Amino acid sequence: MPYLGLFLAAFLAATLLPAQSEALLAYHLSNPALSVAGLLAVATAGNVLGSVVNWLCGRFLRHFQNRRWFPVSPAHLARAEAQYHRWGRWSLLASWVPIIGDPLTVVAGVMREPLPSFLVIVTIAKAGRYLVVAGLALLWF
Repeated sequence: MPYLGLFLAAFLAATLLPAQSEALLAYHLSNPALSVAGLLAVATAGNVLGSVVNWLCGRFLRHFQNRRWFPVSPAHLARAEAQYHRWGRWSLLASWVPIIGDPLTVVAGVMREPLPSFLVIVTIAKAGRYLVVAGLALLWF
């Protein structure tokens, strides 16, 4: 059950919903019966899958930009596009950063970033973050 809970927490943490998975990963790492590699793989997979949901939302979001209920103003959308064009797909290396990372993955979908390159870059970013968290947690314990 710890693996499923961590997967779900990591998945939710990658979406635009407020959630946090690093503390849960650190907690599970304190249990020697659980595999460190397994926990890292599960957390990374859940977080990347949550980012794919954001990417899919971004891909289809643009179709609704002229609707009154659309949540992003044209000015904000233009600013996000300009930033993405400035830094390109490599900006996805910041997808692990709190607050800006999740919207970045949505913008990547809006900008029609190809899914294969999206997956590679986001996986590197998310796995890197969890490796650092795990390293710090294991040093602490």
